[in-house]
Amino acid sequence: MAVEQSAPQLSSLRAKVEYMIERTFPGQRVSGRFFAEHVRRKGGALSHSYFSNILAGKVTHPSEDILKALGLGFGVDWRFFKDESEVVEDVLSGLRFLARHRTGEVNGVAARGPVRDGLPPELLDFALSLLAEEDGAALGSGTAGTSAEPEG
Repeated sequence: MAVEQSAPQLSSLRAKVEYMIERTFPGQRVSGRFFAEHVRRKGGALSHSYFSNILAGKVTHPSEDILKALGLGFGVDWRFFKDESEVVEDVLSGLRFLARHRTGEVNGVAARGPVRDGLPPELLDFALSLLAEEDGAALGSGTAGTSAEPEG
């Protein structure tokens, strides 16, 4: 039985960004230029020097646009980066789930939603992406319409 890890203390913008770098780009050195280009490819805008200043702890209260760029770059809700964010635990829970899925601790997803409203679109998209991954793995690498390469 796996032991639940306690949530890390992410009290500053710098700590949140460093945490997300570790989880999003494990084992990689992420420079300001790399991340700024990554955000640009996803349709956002963030200067490399500003991102470097966040990592240096020189920026503590960026604009909402900067927070949205961070969220876009890391693939999480931008509110995660706000002070006293109400979504920090949701993001951390999602990251724990993804880690367990990668290690095989979780191999299926079941969910319920209000019958009238159905599942939230985000949960449905996530479940469908897991099914697509499983279908691609079962059919092999030569299957049309599936790709293991990231967009870009």
